[in-house]
Amino acid sequence: MRVAIVTHVVRHNDGQGRVNHEIARAALDEGIGVTLIASHVAPELLVHPNVRWAPIKIGRWWPTNLLRQQVFAFKSALWLRAHRREYDVLHVNGFITWMPADVNTSHFVHSGWLGSKYYPFGLLKGVWSAYQSIYTRCNALLERWAYRRSKVITAVSQKVADEIRAIGLTPDNRVDVIYNGVDTQGFAAATGDRAKFGLPSDAFLLLFVGDLRTPRKNLGTVLAALKHLPEHVHIAVAGFLPGSPYPDEAKALGIAHRVHFLGLVKEMPVLMHSVDAFVFPSRYEAMSLSLLEAMAAGLPVVTARTAGGAEIITPECGIVLDDPDDPRLLAAAVARLAADDNARRNMGKAANELATGFGWARMAAQYIALYRQLEGQQKNRRRSEADAAAVAKTDALTLNSLAGHKSGE
Repeated sequence: MRVAIVTHVVRHNDGQGRVNHEIARAALDEGIGVTLIASHVAPELLVHPNVRWAPIKIGRWWPTNLLRQQVFAFKSALWLRAHRREYDVLHVNGFITWMPADVNTSHFVHSGWLGSKYYPFGLLKGVWSAYQSIYTRCNALLERWAYRRSKVITAVSQKVADEIRAIGLTPDNRVDVIYNGVDTQGFAAATGDRAKFGLPSDAFLLLFVGDLRTPRKNLGTVLAALKHLPEHVHIAVAGFLPGSPYPDEAKALGIAHRVHFLGLVKEMPVLMHSVDAFVFPSRYEAMSLSLLEAMAAGLPVVTARTAGGAEIITPECGIVLDDPDDPRLLAAAVARLAADDNARRNMGKAANELATGFGWARMAAQYIALYRQLEGQQKNRRRSEADAAAVAKTDALTLNSLAGHKSGE
């Protein structure tokens, strides 16, 4: 079997890229040929003899992500159309190419984010806000086109599956839920080291991980909640810092000494074992990898129903808030954890046990089973078409023979 996967990057330390990295690696282990249509592929994959890389290079001079994505979609479609006989199953990720797909994994539903009451952008709210609004609306339309032309849409959470069905699919579309995976062993086995990150040894430490340049991840509400918590409650914040408004916001709130901005963190398992709880009240999320990683590390989680992944959180391992934007509600949830060490540790243990069912191997096995199912259906369809053609040919020969016999009479 030969599988083609279209994604922007395939690498170990990226959300969507990590998912496709694990799928590709597992497929190669099973002797499946893998073609990666991407701008970047991890070097360790490229050394495998069954890997083929079709590089899609996008010039940096394109002014916006929206235009760059269109160039990628056009170039990838040209390559796929020219090499259609060189793969059996095509796996794409959302709207990423103009070619119809066998499998389409949805990591984010722009129509769901646009329809959320927490969506902050608008055409009349300034230049940046207008661009974000146009970006979301264009992607919502393009994703609808892509999903309706995919045989199977794999949603990374039940929340995503519901949002995909809401956009209006065809009777031929099928929607499955395949949750993202996590390195359960790596995150469970790490040892904490607060000094390594310059974190206070005597504080009750929360952890927030995410994009620090967007209001969607909702760090602002976490900082506001910190104002309602005792002085010994601090937060470590991991994420790309340049361009983030939150350091200034922490200063304005008078809590800068309790907020530890760490930038991008490579040793995430060590950091997660250095804190006491994970807080992530995202206003919109498909399925957070960091949420699964925190659970695998044995951290109780505080999140919101608006975050994909909240659907798997039980009361035994975390607290799910109804409103992501209520700082007092968030503060009360954190205060519960900070006030009872035994309950917090038990919740962390339950979180780790739940996360063990979400390993990368489980996720990859589900995708490979889907590939084999689709390949089998294609073989059966081709066999049926060949049989029908053979019958039609036989019938034509019979009719010609009868016609010749009658003319001879």
